[in-house]
Amino acid sequence: MVKTRRADLHDEDRAWKRFDCGVLRRLHDRGLIDDPVGRAKSVAFTADALQLTEELFERLFTRPA
Repeated sequence: MVKTRRADLHDEDRAWKRFDCGVLRRLHDRGLIDDPVGRAKSVAFTADALQLTEELFERLFTRPA
């Protein structure tokens, strides 16, 4: 999810549906994305998911100042 947040985000909060349906369902069940079922080719991250991905990116991929 962290990689998706940085690499594939468009329209400020949407990512392309490139993941397994089971993964998308689990993310939806945890409240991290809107319902992935439908004709749209992308899913919307929730505000909580956007915050979580920023925190994880900072913790995992940046060095302390």
